[in-house]
Amino acid sequence: MTTLIIGLLIPLLGTMFGSAFVFFMRDEMSDRLQKTLLGFASGVMVAASVWSLLIPSMEMVETSGRGAVIPAAVGFLLGIGFLLMIDELTPHLHIGTDKPEGIKAHLSKTAMLALAVTIHNLPEGMAVGVVFAGAESGSHISLTSAIAVALGIAIQNVPEGAIISMPMRAAGNSQWRSFLLGSLSGAVEPIGALAVLLLASLITPVLPYMLAFAAGAMFYVVVEELIPEASSGKHSNLSTIGFAVGFVLMMVLDVVMG
Repeated sequence: MTTLIIGLLIPLLGTMFGSAFVFFMRDEMSDRLQKTLLGFASGVMVAASVWSLLIPSMEMVETSGRGAVIPAAVGFLLGIGFLLMIDELTPHLHIGTDKPEGIKAHLSKTAMLALAVTIHNLPEGMAVGVVFAGAESGSHISLTSAIAVALGIAIQNVPEGAIISMPMRAAGNSQWRSFLLGSLSGAVEPIGALAVLLLASLITPVLPYMLAFAAGAMFYVVVEELIPEASSGKHSNLSTIGFAVGFVLMMVLDVVMG
């Protein structure tokens, strides 16, 4: 139980660590560093989706022969569709833009920024919850592999926390307020993970679909938000390098610990 609790909290700790950058950096994060970190986060999420979610999804039904790919394909498309629907319906505002997305609503800028981060972090929390549910059910996912996913997402959350807290500090918020807001942006992850775990007994029969669903949701975030932001403007080559480093790190982490 202790290992499970720690595993659920690891991603949040990564966000808190990144948010703490406001105590050590005076100025707003440089464009070069932000591009590198966005690319790194993208690489980690893509590798985690493939090695920790899609491949185990197919391995769990490998006795079905060629049909083993069906749960992975269906779950992946459902995950993409779910995040697309949430993105279209939820009023939110991305950092660095003044144009809200989703349904029009009379919400504060801070509230819409928080909703944007929630949309981003929800699939990561689901991914952690579903791999731990898989480990608990005695499927093809080991406990060490589940911890590797939590660690990988925590590493990916470090730049995310910084990318959220630093602009808030530059906008005039105090260091502690910026840190708390950045840290709270990751609170949805353990909540989402816990919700999946509480439903574990019900989702076990469809676990292959849930693994692929989480992968699709994470891919949506990468393709819709992270990569376009990392590739726009100058220094896009740094985001490519960051992507490669993040992808390889997560791949090695999953293979070595799995």
